[in-house]
Amino acid sequence: MTLIVKNIGLLAGIQPAGISCLCGDRMAGMEVMRDAWLLAEDGYIKDFGQGSAPDISADETVDAEGGALLPSFCDSHTHLVFAASREGEFVDKIRGLSYAEIARRGGGILNTADRLHEMSEDELYESSMARIDEIVKKGTGAVEIKSGYGLNTADELKMLRVVRRIKESCPMVVRSTFLGAHAVGREYTGRQAEYVDMLISEMIPEVGRQGLADYIDVFCDEGFFTPAETARILEAGAQYGMRPKIHGQELADSGGVEVAVAHNALSVDHLESMTERDIQLLKEKVIADGEDAQTTVPTALPGTSFFLNMPFAPARKMIAAGLPLAIASDYNPGSTPSGDMKFVVALACIKMRLLPEEALNAATVNSACAMGVSELCGSITRGKLANFFITKPIPSLDYIPYAYTQPIIRRVFLRGLSPISASSEACR
Repeated sequence: MTLIVKNIGLLAGIQPAGISCLCGDRMAGMEVMRDAWLLAEDGYIKDFGQGSAPDISADETVDAEGGALLPSFCDSHTHLVFAASREGEFVDKIRGLSYAEIARRGGGILNTADRLHEMSEDELYESSMARIDEIVKKGTGAVEIKSGYGLNTADELKMLRVVRRIKESCPMVVRSTFLGAHAVGREYTGRQAEYVDMLISEMIPEVGRQGLADYIDVFCDEGFFTPAETARILEAGAQYGMRPKIHGQELADSGGVEVAVAHNALSVDHLESMTERDIQLLKEKVIADGEDAQTTVPTALPGTSFFLNMPFAPARKMIAAGLPLAIASDYNPGSTPSGDMKFVVALACIKMRLLPEEALNAATVNSACAMGVSELCGSITRGKLANFFITKPIPSLDYIPYAYTQPIIRRVFLRGLSPISASSEACR
């Protein structure tokens, strides 16, 4: 199928082929083209340019009516396969309880695991697809989805099978991550070492045999898993081809960055308690890997800091050090019940002091790198998937985070094959 989009007021996010991520000062630049057109063929971007669209026969011609066209957001850290909301804990937080206190009382992750255990796979898939539809309409075209609310072999596998079904039924780019080390399951309370042994000897081999996960993750933080336990889990996952993606430095200086760098993690996420030493470790890895190469991408989750009233990750320090910062939603029922990447971009600007171009690059090209899909999406590049959205006419890119609650997306395209209106069910 051939698709032409004409009358694009602002074509943004243009990148040459071969760029995996943008580091440091390069994040402040976003190449744009005014009065533009774009041609997609068989789901991929074939060409684009300035002025009038080429006079060729196309299966579909779309008039952007002066709106902006941007690459779809890439959300590289989510937990959107879950059973139920946790608004009761939201009220507990308002009353003053901390995330750790709620977890110690049996809430948090364990609460969600209990509910997921009672839900059938079909019910879990249907509820998750509703969230997929939601984020597609808000401009997300690639998403990483973690397990971690099962905490026993059967339920972790159930979650990952749901993610596989999402991959098969939705034109989004979807990557799956095994997060059995999200917390210690209830039946192993007080026996964390035994839970880790079971995870390594039982869960990981079964996930690997069934080919259910692209990546493996560990919540390496105070009150959860130690760096030594994390290293053992990552080494076991590596035997089945699962590259690490680490939760680290959220609640304390926990050693998460160090273990991520040592095991060549795809990303290390959260970083609210990041230290100067962490920044130096990541800087050394970027230098060793090369600025345009796939490296360990520090990923900030500003929605989590906003919702939990926590410090924000030191984004300006990371960029000043020459790191390739990514941002993601952390969509989950407890600490960030939102997958709205436009709002994440706005928070990155308002709370972490990123420039609009830096935040947009962090949510597209760099977040694609953080989920290992740079060759497919994250920018307007010839040969990449035609995953993009068209906005109503806007005065500049700065308007996107400035109008932080305004719905500006008019049309969404995934793989360039079928235009999706902002009011339709995107993946049904």
